[in-house]
Amino acid sequence: MLRDIFGQAMEAMRHNGRRTAITIVGMAWGIATVVLLLAYGAGFGRAFETIFAQFGTNMIGVFPGTTSEQAGGAKAGVPIRLKMDDVERIRETVPGVLHTSPVLWKQVPVQNDLHTYTWEVDGVSPEIQDIQKMDLAEGRFLTEADLQQRNHVAVIGSQGSSKLFSGIYPLGQTIRLNGISFEVIGVLKPKMQEGDDNINRITYIPFSTMGDIKDNKYLDGIWFNYRGEPKSVERALRNTLAAAHAFRPTDHNAIWVANIMEQLAQFRIISLGLQVLLLFIGTLTLGIAGIGLMNIMLVSVQQRTREIGVEKALGARKRHILLQFLAEALVITGVGGIAGIALAYGVSKAVGGITFYSAIASNASAADIYLLISPHIVILATAVLVIVGTVSGMIPAIQAANLDPIEALRYE
Repeated sequence: MLRDIFGQAMEAMRHNGRRTAITIVGMAWGIATVVLLLAYGAGFGRAFETIFAQFGTNMIGVFPGTTSEQAGGAKAGVPIRLKMDDVERIRETVPGVLHTSPVLWKQVPVQNDLHTYTWEVDGVSPEIQDIQKMDLAEGRFLTEADLQQRNHVAVIGSQGSSKLFSGIYPLGQTIRLNGISFEVIGVLKPKMQEGDDNINRITYIPFSTMGDIKDNKYLDGIWFNYRGEPKSVERALRNTLAAAHAFRPTDHNAIWVANIMEQLAQFRIISLGLQVLLLFIGTLTLGIAGIGLMNIMLVSVQQRTREIGVEKALGARKRHILLQFLAEALVITGVGGIAGIALAYGVSKAVGGITFYSAIASNASAADIYLLISPHIVILATAVLVIVGTVSGMIPAIQAANLDPIEALRYE
């Protein structure tokens, strides 16, 4: 029975080939729009994920501040100073902590025999490589032995390497940091860099050796990565340091916390909102194509009124007529949907990357927007297509099924 119904639908479509083709094009354009808009929204979200992922996501940085609330007998305005004890305290008491690293930084002259620059030098522990996802282009990173032995070794950024050595092999070369000699043991891969940001010029040395350049009694910051829920980890961090330094955990000025996952969560909300908006716009576009399909099917019902009357006179029931016209609408929708998805894939391949972050940052092509059509997008777009096609075909089909057979036979 179903085979006969779809056969009749195909025959009716061939009989009105031009009209059917125009309707299919409209449906194809509508579904292609939905798929491409969803792909753009997904690409926008992926671009933000890529930007954050290059630095590490499940990590928190804590930096000293000044109290703004009274705590116990202490007045507000007391500076908080972090020490190495706080690194151990975080490692032992904050749940989910994986790696921790103290950080000291200072702008100092960085020079070799040919060049002199004033750049940032950071004293860190080897764990910072895992925390901030520092990938090496050449050589090795700092080790525990370097830290214990206070070795004068340095890992330099990609831009620092190119400016200091101008193509000369950097490993084993000697540079002077604030007049103190260090051996270059590694060069980092470039990270995305906005304008004159120094991310690719920072030089990393062992935290213990940093004491030769700057007093390391008080820390400039502590970085750590973790497993767990970001808000819970941050809350535990604030409680731990508040108890140790006698300030209120609610005093957000006492310590400054950079919770990367919290920032990423805000961008994810923006991305989700954009995808919902784009889905709404795409659905409206597909709805316009659906209205076109409905109009064509209503015209088809009018033109085939006498035929419907004959079928009913020969014993066809309402459901047979309903299925006949609904099948025709769904076949048109299905063919248009397949053509539209194929068109969307073709457009996504042709467009490639859409300039986004690379417009303001170097080494940032990976964070541009790519129209990547995932199976989830195709499934969602197909669901929208089925709903639109069914609604657009159901109204004319109901009208055809409800025709009075006597009046239909009299129709000219």
